Amino acid sequence: MVKRLVVTGYKAHELGIFNDSHPGIAIIKKALENQLRLLIDDGLEWIILSGQQGVETWTAELILQMKKEFPEIKYAIITPFLEQEKNWNEQKQANYQSLLVQADFQTSVTKKPYEAPWQFIEKNKFVLRNSDGILIVYDEENEGSPKFMKKLAEQYAENNDYSLFIIDAYDLQTIAEEERNDYID
Repeated sequence: MVKRLVVTGYKAHELGIFNDSHPGIAIIKKALENQLRLLIDDGLEWIILSGQQGVETWTAELILQMKKEFPEIKYAIITPFLEQEKNWNEQKQANYQSLLVQADFQTSVTKKPYEAPWQFIEKNKFVLRNSDGILIVYDEENEGSPKFMKKLAEQYAENNDYSLFIIDAYDLQTIAEEERNDYID
């Protein structure tokens, strides 16, 4: 049973998404919601995010909506370093701060501002050790930043009771087609 789930995936720019009204966001959120509902029904209690722009912030927004139906679900934002949002534009910083203050738990793994890539690796190892599974929005044919976490999670799962869930391009295409058919009907 997965009680604590890491959710990660592409950053918005890796998907060519540069504004909050992009239609792809709704499809990604629907795919995430479908998977989260199954896991909540099976005992999921915590969702762990690192707060990156893209799949992770969309997941936090989705969880806040889902809390109306599932008030027991909690989310944590565990960043690799302090002030990760420092170089983001004002709108993204404001949205991120809103998600941070609404989180049920928030911390930084290294407790210092950005120094080097090792902080991302330490965050990845920390969240894997402190969860039962991971949900990744990632497609093997479109490499991007999630490939590092996916590889680490696969290695971790070889020696631990750990669940991997992947939402790939096929899953997203299926949801897009279902949404389009619902719209036409």
